Amino acid sequence: MGSNFRRIGKLAAISSKNQSCMGFSSTVNKNDTSTKSVNLFSAINQALHIALDSDPRSYVFGEDVGFGGVFRCTTGLADRFGKQRVFNTPLCEQGIVGFAIGLAAMDNRAVAEIQFADYIFPAFDQIVNEAAKFRYRSGNQFNCGGLTIRAPYGAVGHGGHYHSQSPESFFCHVPGIKVVIPRSPQQAKGLLLSSIRDPNPVVFFEPKLLYRMAVEEVPKDDYMLPLSEAEVLREGTDITLVGWGAQLSIMEQACVEAAKEGISCELIDLKTLIPWDKETVEASVKKTGRLLISHEAPVTGGFGAEISASIVERCFTRLEAPVARVCGLDTPFPLVFEPFYLPTTNKILDAIKSTVSY
Repeated sequence: MGSNFRRIGKLAAISSKNQSCMGFSSTVNKNDTSTKSVNLFSAINQALHIALDSDPRSYVFGEDVGFGGVFRCTTGLADRFGKQRVFNTPLCEQGIVGFAIGLAAMDNRAVAEIQFADYIFPAFDQIVNEAAKFRYRSGNQFNCGGLTIRAPYGAVGHGGHYHSQSPESFFCHVPGIKVVIPRSPQQAKGLLLSSIRDPNPVVFFEPKLLYRMAVEEVPKDDYMLPLSEAEVLREGTDITLVGWGAQLSIMEQACVEAAKEGISCELIDLKTLIPWDKETVEASVKKTGRLLISHEAPVTGGFGAEISASIVERCFTRLEAPVARVCGLDTPFPLVFEPFYLPTTNKILDAIKSTVSY
């Protein structure tokens, strides 16, 4: 599986869609001295260093970030920028986000870390009823657009029901915030810098399984990647596959296996779930006539349902089969039975063959 995650990181170079984005080329040469091979948590760390260094109004805080955090994403930040800009908070997610909203409302860049996405729910009221509505309720007189909430999410192999959940769909229902999920180190750095500098509150979910498993060449310098712009990682003609985060590696392997059986798959990384790039997905489905969506979150109420409904509305006359979803089960996230819960390569491959032969 580790090789799959490394491979999905390299897929960033396949698409030319972002090559002219803000001066950054997604085609990275390993011999280029301006890049360095790093894993995902190191890419996050680089982005935070740049954000703090380039804007004195930036602050990073959360539980245990002062010594580097559970996943070491904030290592070295407090030593370089001081404890007034990088600091630990009490174990109170509602307090972390509430403080971050106030800080951002005073024209600062607040980067708040929730140690695990599973524990973001105590801050749900602050995010949904305050951060998301701050600009709207004031008639655009004030806002907290400088707010970014980082949280590790998804399966990690041994987390169980309190450390492996994928809560992205809860926040996709809320107008006023953006939801971003990277698939690789290169994407993580560019998307996080874009999120921090975006004039809207952003919830930035980081696939914790990829922190050390995904490795690729990442530019050392400051760069940004566009939000709300999906990327076609693999072109195909028979079926469109849509996913995000760590699931892209699993889906890519399913595409490889499907190709051995003569099925051509088009693979799309959504990257930003809200607002999501409907046009790219629509164009692909109108070409292939079929759609499969995969994510780790439970199937009922998952964001795949929204994608499915939107594409059926837009592409009804072009669909040659019902939209397929391969997702987590409608149960608490298991520990021992995690392999049975997660959408695997074999599950996706079976759904591809079933949909294509419909």
